[in-house]
Amino acid sequence: MPYVDLLGHPSYHEIVGAGEPLMLLHGGYCSIEHLRPLGDALADTYRVHAPERVGHGRTADRDGPFSYAAGLEETVAYLDAVGLASAHVVGFSDGAILGLLLALEHPGRVRSLVSISGNVDTDAFVSDEEAAHTMTAEASAQLDREYADLSPDGPEHGEVVVAKLTQMWLTEPRITPEVLATITAPTLVMAGDHDMVRPDHTLLIAQSIPGAQLAIVPGAGHLVAHDRPTLVGLTVREFLDAHRG
Repeated sequence: MPYVDLLGHPSYHEIVGAGEPLMLLHGGYCSIEHLRPLGDALADTYRVHAPERVGHGRTADRDGPFSYAAGLEETVAYLDAVGLASAHVVGFSDGAILGLLLALEHPGRVRSLVSISGNVDTDAFVSDEEAAHTMTAEASAQLDREYADLSPDGPEHGEVVVAKLTQMWLTEPRITPEVLATITAPTLVMAGDHDMVRPDHTLLIAQSIPGAQLAIVPGAGHLVAHDRPTLVGLTVREFLDAHRG
């Protein structure tokens, strides 16, 4: 299996396609499987890199809490390990947050950024009652099955990962609109029309990043790329193609 050493930890990744480099960053408690259809659709034009972070997919967990700072360090280490000076970045949820942080802290490494269902603070979400409609029970069960099938830590470790993610989500991220205003990468901000992230929060992100485009996907919850794969694929491709070198 294709593993790469990142900071002394074997991490699973896949590379498909040819063309300008594009990195997919999956969400929390997800694997690259969630974004695989999107990556496959773009592989005719881009060389798609899909790493799985610590505790996700086929990459084993390690001791200690999760943090976005650690996830960013891991993401930069991945770019270095595979020899990418820069790449187009498409991130979903936690991956979208990492994409924003990468564009902020390592701007030269981001050719363009697609931020899907990301948030920049902990007050970004709809009410608990509304949240029940942002992801179907079937989709949630699929994430559980994928974790059980893929994790080298075994299905029972899923509870540990969820607890660590929940603790991170309660306290992070903390990115202000003023900080977002320093992003220089061309950016597309995307979310579902009944996303877990509130519409006004998604709008705030888009309005705060100079020149950013906004796409609200109809008929989509938090798992936007799963709910409307064709529309998301067309929208992302049009944006990326406009910013190819």
